[in-house]
Amino acid sequence: MDMSIGNFCLVLHGHLPYVLNHGTWPHGEAWLFEAAVETYLPLLGLMDEVACHGVTPNLTIGLTPVLLEQLAHERFKLGLLTYLQERTSRAQHDAREFERSGEAQFAWLARRWERTFERTLEQFERIGRNIPAEFSRLRREGLIDVLTSAATHAYLPLLLDDRSVAAQLAVGAETTRRHLGASATGIWLPECAYRPAWPAWSSPTMNMPTRPRAGLETFLPAHHIDHLFVDAHLFQGATPMNTLDAAGAAQPLRPEDVAPDAHRAARRGWRSPLEAAGVVSAPGRPDVFAFARHPDTSERVWSNKVGYPAHCDYQEFHRKHGPDGLRYWRVTDAHGASDAKQAYDPDDAAARAQEHAADFCVVVEDALERHHAQTGRPGVVVAAFDAELFGHWWAEGPAFLREVLLTLHRRHGSVAVRTTAQTLHDPEARPDKVLRLPEGSWGERGDHRVWVNDQTRWMWDILYRNEQRLIEQVSRAPWRKRDDVACALRRAARELLLLQASDWPFVIRSGGAVDYGIQRFALHATRFDRAMSILAGVCNGVPMSALQVVQRDEIDLHDCIFAELDLASWE
Repeated sequence: MDMSIGNFCLVLHGHLPYVLNHGTWPHGEAWLFEAAVETYLPLLGLMDEVACHGVTPNLTIGLTPVLLEQLAHERFKLGLLTYLQERTSRAQHDAREFERSGEAQFAWLARRWERTFERTLEQFERIGRNIPAEFSRLRREGLIDVLTSAATHAYLPLLLDDRSVAAQLAVGAETTRRHLGASATGIWLPECAYRPAWPAWSSPTMNMPTRPRAGLETFLPAHHIDHLFVDAHLFQGATPMNTLDAAGAAQPLRPEDVAPDAHRAARRGWRSPLEAAGVVSAPGRPDVFAFARHPDTSERVWSNKVGYPAHCDYQEFHRKHGPDGLRYWRVTDAHGASDAKQAYDPDDAAARAQEHAADFCVVVEDALERHHAQTGRPGVVVAAFDAELFGHWWAEGPAFLREVLLTLHRRHGSVAVRTTAQTLHDPEARPDKVLRLPEGSWGERGDHRVWVNDQTRWMWDILYRNEQRLIEQVSRAPWRKRDDVACALRRAARELLLLQASDWPFVIRSGGAVDYGIQRFALHATRFDRAMSILAGVCNGVPMSALQVVQRDEIDLHDCIFAELDLASWE
């Protein structure tokens, strides 16, 4: 087999909304503790395990700024200790219960859970209770690369003012740098949502006048970001702009570059998700390149019809022993009744993970072989997923990833496992095409409907008004001359950032936590109003009322995030 048929990039997007100090279960801090125990700590162990086999995992992982802030917080660290102790006690209680009822298989599974939680606690203590620092170590040792994102995972294409986009990206980039010790050169745009430049952009609500908007790619070079990720359908609908020569200079399109003949166009590789492409809104030399998620590999994991996690041998996610209990059953039948589930067998599940990893590697190799045969160029398969799929939603996910990385390595280099940054700068696979991408996301039908719809349009009305209010105060308030004004304005800015999180409309549309999404959005809108009232008083030298003191302290206690954000980001 050709030794240079292409590259494989495993990309994981780690994100949770800000839940510290905002409830525990079923929605709130429990999300964060579950993600840490079932996904982030196992991923850390997985990277070291793969390295012990003499293999560099070259994982590309994004940990959103709002997630990093939470993982680094003392409340999270202490809370996770309590959570692990409670889970261990729960497993011990279950084991005794199952032993009394003579259910030996379930008792054994409960003792297995007990050992898992004890080992996880030992791991957490061993890394100094500092998950971000451990990811930073892996980056320094060259085992992984990291991505940044918008500060609170705002849905960037629909923000009203470009200064809001710039602020989300600036606060995000600085937070990533502070926690992980280096600037990221790649970014996971929230929800893979992208927008090119528009001369007359129209907001989805409030009947506002149209306005010119810059393409999202123009905001990234200021933060030394040179690549992003989109769903494959954005490549499929892209417009060729120009080509790049061997020196990276932009060249105008020639007829043979965009031949109308479908076969010739495919041979040239236009719009292929197996090649990175420059991103511009008008012809020219790109500063930023895009990688497309590979459809076939995505389907193998995500699809509820052919996806691996739905296999009968894997652990059933939805059935628990009690409302907040542990999982003891296997999928059995993905469409069967919950009470018909059978006992989980870890050995069967491990064997199935190996089998599926081998199949996945064949899919990767076949795709790269076809692309190489068709174009004569090495391609890239970007397998991009939400990190929480591996371990949390799919218990065997980390074992699957381990087998994928080791299997590809054992194939003697026919496919190179690389980070996206390494792939982008691979001289043999340097991008030579430039596209104008359409607007879209990785959501339902590839557009914005998950985040703006009849259920959520009212949220954007509030967001837009508050964007304008904050930007006006950044331009008018004397925050550069007075520390008290700067402190008050930062408080309002933090609430606006939290209000802008894409998570609140998402959980409303998906039905996963409708009440929680509405509650959190309304809470941050209220706190923004209160912070702005406090700011007005500070600017005018009016002492805070007793009620405002309580409100200020409540905001500072519950929403302690991005403490030193730079207000100049909104200018």
